[in-house]
Amino acid sequence: MKTKNLIVSAGLVAATLGLALPTNVMAQKKFTLEELNFGGKNFQKMRAETRYTTWWGDRLVRLDKDRCTIVNPKTLKETTLFTLEDINAMVAQGNDDSKVRSLFHVSFPYADRPVAQIAAGKEIIMLNFKTKKIESTMKSVAGVQAQDYNKVSGAMAYVLKDQLYVTDKNGTTKQLTTDGSRNIVYGQAVHRDEFGIKGGLYWSPSGNRLAFYRMDQSMVTDFPLFHIQEVDWKPANGESRIATPEPTKYPMAGETSHKVTVGVYDLNTGKTVYLDAGDPTDRYFTNIQWSPDSKTIYMFELNRDQNDCRLVSYNAETGGKMAELYRETDAKYVEPSHPILFLPWNADEFVMQSQKDGYNHFYLFNKEGKQLKQITKGNWVVMDVLGFNKDAKSIIYVSNECSPIQRNTWSVNVENGKRTLLDNGRGYHYATLSGGGKYLVDNYTEPTVPRKIDITTIGTKPTIKNWLTAKNPWDGYNVPEFTSGSLKADDGTTDLYWRMVKPIGFDPSKKYPTVVYVYGGPHAHNVDASWNYGSRSWETYMAQKGYLLFIIDNRGSENRGKEFEQATFRQLGQVEMRDQMQGVKFLKSLPYVDADRIGVHGWSFGGFMTISLLTNYPETFKVGVAGGPVIDWKWYEAMYGERYMDTPQTNPEGYAKTSLLPKAKDLKGKLQIITGLNDPVVLPQHCYTFLKACIAAGTQPDFFVYPGEPHNMRGHQSVHLHERITQYFEDYLK
Repeated sequence: MKTKNLIVSAGLVAATLGLALPTNVMAQKKFTLEELNFGGKNFQKMRAETRYTTWWGDRLVRLDKDRCTIVNPKTLKETTLFTLEDINAMVAQGNDDSKVRSLFHVSFPYADRPVAQIAAGKEIIMLNFKTKKIESTMKSVAGVQAQDYNKVSGAMAYVLKDQLYVTDKNGTTKQLTTDGSRNIVYGQAVHRDEFGIKGGLYWSPSGNRLAFYRMDQSMVTDFPLFHIQEVDWKPANGESRIATPEPTKYPMAGETSHKVTVGVYDLNTGKTVYLDAGDPTDRYFTNIQWSPDSKTIYMFELNRDQNDCRLVSYNAETGGKMAELYRETDAKYVEPSHPILFLPWNADEFVMQSQKDGYNHFYLFNKEGKQLKQITKGNWVVMDVLGFNKDAKSIIYVSNECSPIQRNTWSVNVENGKRTLLDNGRGYHYATLSGGGKYLVDNYTEPTVPRKIDITTIGTKPTIKNWLTAKNPWDGYNVPEFTSGSLKADDGTTDLYWRMVKPIGFDPSKKYPTVVYVYGGPHAHNVDASWNYGSRSWETYMAQKGYLLFIIDNRGSENRGKEFEQATFRQLGQVEMRDQMQGVKFLKSLPYVDADRIGVHGWSFGGFMTISLLTNYPETFKVGVAGGPVIDWKWYEAMYGERYMDTPQTNPEGYAKTSLLPKAKDLKGKLQIITGLNDPVVLPQHCYTFLKACIAAGTQPDFFVYPGEPHNMRGHQSVHLHERITQYFEDYLK
């Protein structure tokens, strides 16, 4: 779903997972939600120190508010490159009122030139910080719906008031479309942001051509969301205080969906062509990629059943189909989420990701579509690609080979398949790779490490230097004990990983009320080997109030391979519930868990799981808080819903079995349902229909709405939300 929730060598897994973090018994300070919640006024003070960086080719630049410095990866010595005062002195030469207020967002687009790209007021400026001259400016456009700048051609593509425009390096703007509207969408993400789609504008490497999405959703039914005037609303220009409709196009499972096509605009000829991909009805086009010579476009094409995926190439000049290079089918579903990547040292070969052998791995193909080899293999998944090291002919990537709950950085030699670990082999790492693939900035945490940043020199034997070891921002506070481990799934063989947060002042002779926090859906996990095992700050707040928190990643969640993920196919919630109940069985075996006071809470898919558990196991769960819950999958979007459930027409038994409407009569414990009134992801229709079913059944859930809010509460309203969730458990579970 759209909300994605928040992983040691193999020999160290058991030791790490069994580690208990010590409680500072001398600490007396208590946390508040203003400190723990991301919307809180003091939240930033409670986060571990970090440093912001970017790359100028293979040179590491540290970004601060008032200066940019070059960091020597071997000595860690920092040398000032320029200051905010220097930059504003250069900007002032342009006789403009623009002023740069910080240097946190500076970038260096050219590895071989001393040019910084900076946003200043209403302009994007290219500054040569050696000559202290402005090389070019590009006016930024207010109110754009999407935009993308190409550093090679200096052209900017953007969508404004639904129309697509391109401005060239000389400042000449051309309007490419005239029929854009809420029905005809240009240059933006399509297919409800599924299949790895994050945008709709794709410049060719040379910057002379622009590929873009066109989505016709005129045939898709509107869902009637509304904009409600704020409490302090003040009329202007004859505005009405009456709520106004803000409908959203929402293709539900089994219903008519939108039609997507891909256009290509040529800056040199001024012409636009569309790829000849055939009838777009009930098809998905994703992971658009350009050939290195900017002459060919590649994209994955998927049928609506999502079980037949093809990689197809097109002539970028004519739009004509060239070849079908690859086809992958699956009895359940195929989910292309990554574009192909051409080797920087060989433009005739590319790397493709697939989990066709059961786990997501790299495969090498030539541009004719012949598979040359499988590059990586094993019972672990490739999680991300950071780039290439051209000299070593290697891919720098992220995987969980060290442990299913870790995230570590590796290199693999494309020619011989040799893999090299590029970090310490523990924890959860987020690294960025230099332009030439020679260095890494590795920002990571471990269960007992709030944050470290290392600088790695990549070579035959990587050299790692620690650049930052952050202090524990929670020092001086009464911190709970965080532990982690594994247990067997309902199938008796699969390992599931869990996290436990014990109450502050834990006494094993006492019995504690326990809250199971759950998400449980695809493309997400809750337990990893990051700081405090990935614990959400709200769990600490609850532990402070005397609760034990328990979280387990059931089958169906991410990063465990195809069989693990596909176990829930056509029956969402069923396998997940059985696995969650294995966790509850473990909890009940612990002498300090009060089996009569177990609650459950989750949001989105977790909201669906919360109500599912509360109504299917009413003898176990006393209290539940369900946020933004799916109630019936036939009301969820086609792309996601049909992947995991097929359509209501082809899987009526599965939809009937997973629907929570018939379960309204089985509600016995206390349930609070919370939603954002303008939720465009899990539509309010879900909550309303469940409430209606409860009314008919005579059961009594509680309901709370956040007016004007989407799927997740924004800003300080999140503090209010978590206080409300907490209070519900305080009222009915303690």
